[in-house]
Amino acid sequence: MRLDDEAESRNVEDRRGGGGGGFRVGGGSIGIGTIIVALAASYFFGINPMTIINGAQVLQGNAPQQQAPASTQPAADPGAVFVRKVLGNTERTWQQIFHTQFNQDYPAPRLVLFSGGTQTACGTGQAAMGPFYCPADRKVYIDLSFYRELRDRFGAGGDFAQAYVIAHEVGHHVQNVLGISDKVDQARARLSRAQANALSVRVELQADCFAGVWAAVAQRLNAQLIEPGDFEQGLNAAGAIGDDRLQQQSQGRVVPEAFTHGTSEQRQRWLRRGLSTGDVGQCDTFSARAL
Repeated sequence: MRLDDEAESRNVEDRRGGGGGGFRVGGGSIGIGTIIVALAASYFFGINPMTIINGAQVLQGNAPQQQAPASTQPAADPGAVFVRKVLGNTERTWQQIFHTQFNQDYPAPRLVLFSGGTQTACGTGQAAMGPFYCPADRKVYIDLSFYRELRDRFGAGGDFAQAYVIAHEVGHHVQNVLGISDKVDQARARLSRAQANALSVRVELQADCFAGVWAAVAQRLNAQLIEPGDFEQGLNAAGAIGDDRLQQQSQGRVVPEAFTHGTSEQRQRWLRRGLSTGDVGQCDTFSARAL
């Protein structure tokens, strides 16, 4: 991606600066074994990994501590600059999309950079959860160590792969703004766990499609932004974090009824659909008979 001329977003909170590694929370450290168990419980049984991680903290006598206050001066490290530029582009692009497709303004989300753990309106967020969006405070949260994991563990490196991660979470914000999230939450309350998981898959695939819509429209607005091979990086990243691949890697078997984000093939298909159409209307995963 060519981001040199991109204006940086002002909607970024930097809560890093607390020191410690990506798995350090509160006054102590959460072991990698606890994190693996938490993620496995999430994949197989639909249990929020925070339940296990927070429980381990209590047993260790380590209640989550307050995160370092957000920095008042924008950090100059490459990771922070990259995030601000990508987020700034999503703001301008989605503003254009909202004007042309919905005839309304786009209320941009804030993005929070953190290390290890941080408080959110949705509870305590952890690096082990990966990037996430909290609809209650309309903020995207990301620990930049995730990008290292994406590259080294899953083989999905590249700046566009990193931008796709942000765009996917922004896609959840778009769902929230359009009222899709509220309807899904209401429906989920009446469903079994397996049915709720299946609904979550459609939510996540739509966010993938929205990420593709952003990239397609951004390219139309600035033909110099996207470089050869960028879209392939995004598709590779989408495939690397499919439920089937993650389950196979972590547990050695695949449990489809526990899927919450979609298979690698499904994630690539819906991202590609957004990339090829640039049309929000083509991202209706809820009406699709086949994902």
